[in-house]
Amino acid sequence: MKLLRERASVVAKVRSFFDARGFLEVETPIMVPSPGMDLHLEAIPAGGAWLGTSPEYQMKRLLADGWSRIFQITKAFRKGELGARHNPEFSILEWYRAGGGVDDVMHDTEELIASVTGGRVHVDGRTLDVTPPFARITVCEAYARWAGVAPDETLRLAADDEDTYFRLLVDRVEPGLAALDHGVMLTDYPATQASLARKKPSDPRVAERFECYVAGVELCNGFGELTDPVDQRARFVADQDARRARGLDVYPIDEKLLAALAKLSVDGVDAGGNALGVDRLVALACGTTEIARVLAFTAEEV
Repeated sequence: MKLLRERASVVAKVRSFFDARGFLEVETPIMVPSPGMDLHLEAIPAGGAWLGTSPEYQMKRLLADGWSRIFQITKAFRKGELGARHNPEFSILEWYRAGGGVDDVMHDTEELIASVTGGRVHVDGRTLDVTPPFARITVCEAYARWAGVAPDETLRLAADDEDTYFRLLVDRVEPGLAALDHGVMLTDYPATQASLARKKPSDPRVAERFECYVAGVELCNGFGELTDPVDQRARFVADQDARRARGLDVYPIDEKLLAALAKLSVDGVDAGGNALGVDRLVALACGTTEIARVLAFTAEEV
């Protein structure tokens, strides 16, 4: 009962945070014709459509229609995800801002986390500092620091040997991040690991993607948004081919999303966005890394 009350308090603080900054709360459909192409996510079919793995596509369409600051707290669904930090049905917070980029969204993120936690997270007998600004560490710097892998080799692994790239991430990099006593932004992901983020103008080998880690918990996945519809279509086609080669479901390309990106591109609108796991944020605010403790029912309890 205590944790569920704290959950309600955190969610109320999230809404207040965005309302105070001029963001409009929106709702988009949960059943969608295309749930996204991420190679590492499997969607759940629902009556000829799919349960959304994220509300991203529809929210970007609203962005293209002129809504410059929007956020949403909704349910998302990902097949087969079950564990201490995963549930097939989970709560997700997404927000998008026009006229800003990845740095603005990282600032939003650290301010939000500080706002709902009071600037400190107490978990597993540790106290972690989550007052802004968080440390920034690039993916290449992290692999060099904790896995002993040179930057060029990290980029090669991300493109040509994902199994090794992710094994090093799980076995070496994430434990290194978990040992830090403060929040950290892992930035500048290899471009091959960021199909919806724009490439960094100063170094197109990497993309404007970041993830925020606190106590080893990956809280979010944020982008400087790709708005070039030609580039985005090419990435979607490549993702379809990769899914087909792995025997995975191949989802249709969302043409309405590409039309929205074309409008953003023509209008010259820069945009940034983020997807944050509400259950994980609530858990940390409540002093745990296990989301089951802050869910009324897990998938196994329904």
